[in-house]
Amino acid sequence: MITWRRLTEEDFGLLRKWLTQPHVARWWHHETSAEAVARDFGAAARGEEPSEDLLVMLDGVPVALVQRCRFADYPEYGAELSAHIELPDTAVTIDYLLGDPARTGQGLGTRVIRAIIAAVWNDYPAASAVVVPVHTTNRASWRALEKAGLRRIGTAELAPDNPADDRTHYVYRVDRPAGPNSRPADPA
Repeated sequence: MITWRRLTEEDFGLLRKWLTQPHVARWWHHETSAEAVARDFGAAARGEEPSEDLLVMLDGVPVALVQRCRFADYPEYGAELSAHIELPDTAVTIDYLLGDPARTGQGLGTRVIRAIIAAVWNDYPAASAVVVPVHTTNRASWRALEKAGLRRIGTAELAPDNPADDRTHYVYRVDRPAGPNSRPADPA
């Protein structure tokens, strides 16, 4: 069973460990000192920022982090992306990582993405779409999005998380389902 809760400051040690894992560090390229993690994740953990950092658990065991926010709450980010694709005013985005390398390549990322997106429709009643940019060379990530039912709608030149990467990102989107209990189709 996949569940989640808001990340707390008590989780920062685990998050630091995950951010040092090579499969995470390659894409997140994040400082991992206690001070850096507190600086960059503290406001969301305390509810002082509109974004949500969610600790995702599988059968009660922490396995992933998902960040979720409305583009409207981060207008610079929305403007950067909307220069390349049609971005609804009410769109939500997510970012995610699986912390344990032993959990990768088994479909867990797809399951987490599906579950979080299903919750978006309840948690953000005005959200018309979930739009997710992902670097073109992060095949595992964009394949998980595709398997979760998102479709590639274009490319965008965006600032990369890792300065070693170029600016080219694929952009994925899923629209709010028509029915109250609908969810994106499983193309896998």
